[in-house]
Amino acid sequence: MAMSLDVLPRSNYVGEVRASHIGQTLILKGWVHRRRDHGGVIFVDLRDRTGLCQIVFDPQVLNAEAFDAAGALRDEYVLAVRGTVRRRPEGTENPNLATGEVEVLVQEFEVLNTCKTLPFKLDEYTTVNEDVRLRYRFLDLRRPEMQRNFFLRHKLFQVVRQYFSENGFLEFTTPILTKSTPEGARDFLVPSRLNPGCFYALPQSPQLFKQLLMVAGYDRYFQLAPCFRDEDLRANRQPEFWQIDVEMSFVTPEDIYGVMEGMVARVWKECLGIDVPIPFPRLPYERAMLEYGSDKPDLRFDLRITDLTDFFAGTDIKVFAGALAVRGRIRGLRVPGGAAFSRKQLDDYTAFVGQYGAKGLAWFKVLENELQSPLTKFFSPDLVEAFKAKMEAQVGDIIFVVAASEKVVCDALGQLRLKIASDLDMIPQDKFSFVWITDFPLFEWSEREKVFTPSHHPFTAPAKEDIPLLDEYNSNPEGWKGVHPDDHPLKKVRALAYDLAINGEEAGGGSIRIHRRDIQNKVFRAIGIDDATADRKFGFLLDALSYGAPPHGGLAFGVERMLMLLLGEKSIREVIPFPKTQSGADLMVDAPSPVDEEQLRELHIRVELPPDENKK
Repeated sequence: MAMSLDVLPRSNYVGEVRASHIGQTLILKGWVHRRRDHGGVIFVDLRDRTGLCQIVFDPQVLNAEAFDAAGALRDEYVLAVRGTVRRRPEGTENPNLATGEVEVLVQEFEVLNTCKTLPFKLDEYTTVNEDVRLRYRFLDLRRPEMQRNFFLRHKLFQVVRQYFSENGFLEFTTPILTKSTPEGARDFLVPSRLNPGCFYALPQSPQLFKQLLMVAGYDRYFQLAPCFRDEDLRANRQPEFWQIDVEMSFVTPEDIYGVMEGMVARVWKECLGIDVPIPFPRLPYERAMLEYGSDKPDLRFDLRITDLTDFFAGTDIKVFAGALAVRGRIRGLRVPGGAAFSRKQLDDYTAFVGQYGAKGLAWFKVLENELQSPLTKFFSPDLVEAFKAKMEAQVGDIIFVVAASEKVVCDALGQLRLKIASDLDMIPQDKFSFVWITDFPLFEWSEREKVFTPSHHPFTAPAKEDIPLLDEYNSNPEGWKGVHPDDHPLKKVRALAYDLAINGEEAGGGSIRIHRRDIQNKVFRAIGIDDATADRKFGFLLDALSYGAPPHGGLAFGVERMLMLLLGEKSIREVIPFPKTQSGADLMVDAPSPVDEEQLRELHIRVELPPDENKK
């Protein structure tokens, strides 16, 4: 008795069938991708993760019952077939398929499973609501486009592991259940049943553990690490994500740049076949913000911002003078050929920068014999010429100017730069631009809380020459209250921190860490963490720093962000197998969801919902 096809091993993956198999009998297994009837013969495109192959059901080969069963096949039925490989008739080859020279003439087949009516056709996913795709993610993942993405994710992990192993790094796994510490976002908390009233936190990063591994003498660490952050979600943020996490001892920032450039070059070469020139350029943070309005500038196109604060000092132009009176900034963006912009376009750009806090957008069209603008009535002829020279303007250009606080000026012109480049098709989509952003400030001013907070995390080392500024502040914190942020000593402290920006996205970031307890305490005091609080929250780290901690540093690259760049995807959900929605929900498994009262009692937890939630 012949064995059933469902228990016989397949001889080949579907996408592996080639002309070299002609005349051979193969066993293939996969899904019905598409079925067609032509002249009494049934053609099916069989699919598995390797691709498609055309299989043929011929009534002259199959008995009537089997052929009728073939006629009942529908999309996404699961099949096992045994058949002979033959060359396709001349003129019917498909050069778009790797298997396109051949087809398999079916001798017997078995339906291993049927399929309900699909909620959406897998080749029409672009017109389907994303929530439907996420609800039926197990179907969405069958699409070749999605399989391409996750093959590359697997490839990326392989390349990264091989690269770091070759370069003397050890792969570690660090705890998932750990201690809640301030790292910039809210922690996901996990109640401890065995310790009532106490909670673990899911790690926002392995930061402290990888530092402790350096203290322990392991010298070079890496990890493909899951991370969790309970923050307000944005278009390309997820509550759980993965990062390529790295730490090294006895290194300078340049040492770290070299190692990570090698990794990026290897990834781009093995995943895309692209040779990436290294080293990457270095761009200080201050210059990046001044010239591009961003600490992750897209350098694929050359539009630069020019500072005009000193140029307009003493001006009578009300909007400019008002900004200068409150120590704001005035900056301009020259757009070649922009004099052709219509009034509607100018109004649209004015509304656009308003989204970033700008109260207006001044514009100046550089014409043959005129600088056209509602503001040129305030310009003398000499000022007109000086302004054009300052902006290096040519006939046909337009100059946009924003006057506001430094943050608003950077945000407004930085985003306007990107929008105009997109509108004018100035961004080459087949190009990658890499740049290290260096010399970040150690602290940033919180306008809401009226205090300085860490720009990255509180374990970042300050520049050695700026440590006296910490002492200056810590010696008399009360004396600096009410002082303008620009005059504050903490404003001037630079960090040994760096980010790698690729095509305007922050691909990764890191720093040299504080390895001395006295310096760590200085930073804690500067951000309002007294010694007692520091010991309670970070005693284990401070203790470790007292036992011969070496100088060390590292960084982390976001896996999903890197995959989006490699694949050209716009949504982070396209590179995560089972992502959450923007509201943090998993529509497929219906999470988060309520739990039983008994589970809550075991954890000594009582839920008190806000009044509006009780009404639902």
